[in-house]
Amino acid sequence: MLARTLVFLLLIASVAQAEDDPRAVIAKQFPGTRVEDVRPTPVAGLYELTHGADIVYVTADGKYALSGDLLNLANNDNITESRRRAVRAKLISDVPESEMLVFGPQNPKYTVTVFTDVDCAYCRQLHSQIADYNRLGIRVRYMFYPRTGPNTESWTKAEQVWCSSNRNEALTQAKRGVPLKVKACPNPVAKHYALGQDFALQGTPAIVLGNGELIGGYMTPGELAQELQKSR
Repeated sequence: MLARTLVFLLLIASVAQAEDDPRAVIAKQFPGTRVEDVRPTPVAGLYELTHGADIVYVTADGKYALSGDLLNLANNDNITESRRRAVRAKLISDVPESEMLVFGPQNPKYTVTVFTDVDCAYCRQLHSQIADYNRLGIRVRYMFYPRTGPNTESWTKAEQVWCSSNRNEALTQAKRGVPLKVKACPNPVAKHYALGQDFALQGTPAIVLGNGELIGGYMTPGELAQELQKSR
């Protein structure tokens, strides 16, 4: 009897604590949100809500939300962007390299992840210089982001590349405009595309550095090497 009473009291206490926790209050207001997705910010009464790589700020009562970057004016630190980078880096680390196409030197200095579209002109320009990136110690891991979306020619080409016996060679050929005659197979294109959507990509190529920084657009091998040196 005493044991059952103690368990009951502990349950009541945990429920009360959950109701008093602003994170639990906020999570209830947004279906599909876990308490772990809500974090306090340096601003009293304001909480960060993360969904994928998207970040919004919510009041402790869960009644008001705002989007935008939270800045620390004392040191000009962009708190939101720092958090976005951490989230991006974590989400990419959750994707095994066996689900990417990797072009790299034997002993790379840096590793970047590039969302690519077979038919994107600047993606083709980047890939035409892949040996130069590698020569500078930059290892490139490709993920697919067909900008036209599912059930389009670019999407099919991405699937054909993945289903080829030599994926790296197939990507090179596809980016040169060579048609691939390969049947569809289980592939990660939809998974890559969904992650790109979470990152709110505006176009391709989209380059994600090791620290989670997102660079939208093409960079020459030299420019990217300089950017990587700065981000260390």
